[in-house]
Amino acid sequence: MSVLVAIAITTGILSGIWGWVAVSLGLLSWGGFLGCTTYFALQRDGIKGVGVSIATNLSGVFWAMVIIKLSSMVSLDIIGYVVTAIVAFMMCVQAKKSWLSFIPGTFIGSCATFAANGNWQLVIPSLVVGVIFGYLMKSSGLWLHAKLAEKKTADTDCDTQLIKD
Repeated sequence: MSVLVAIAITTGILSGIWGWVAVSLGLLSWGGFLGCTTYFALQRDGIKGVGVSIATNLSGVFWAMVIIKLSSMVSLDIIGYVVTAIVAFMMCVQAKKSWLSFIPGTFIGSCATFAANGNWQLVIPSLVVGVIFGYLMKSSGLWLHAKLAEKKTADTDCDTQLIKD
C-alpha cells in the first residue's frame, strides 16, 4: 500500500470522527477542516508543523479582527479597504518570523474568522482542534504504511526462507 493510500484511509476515518467531535462540542466542522488543511499544506511534519500551523491560523484570526474592528469605527467604505490593504501587507511581512512563516495559514485563519462573522471565540478552538486532527491524520497514515511495510517484509522473508528450505 502506498503512503498516499494509507494517509487517505486514516484521513477518511478521522474526518468522520472529527465531524462527530465538532457537532458534539459545538465547533465549526468546516473550521476544523481549515485547520487540518493548514497542517497538510504546510508540509512540515511533527510538533513544529503543528506549532506553525496553529500560530499562523491564530495570527490570521487576530488580523481579521483588526480589520473588522477598525473598519467598523468609521462609516466610510474606503477606510475598510485601506485597513484591509495595510493588514494584508502585515499578514505577509510577519512571515519574516519563522513561527509565522506560512502565509497561507495566516490567510486561512483570517478567512475563517470572516466566514464566522467575527466569532473568534468559536473559530479559534475549531482551527486548533482541526490542526491536531490534521497531525493525527497524517501521522497515523504514516504509521499504518510503516506497519504494513514491516508485515510485507516479514512475509517476504518467510517466503524466501521457505524457498531455501
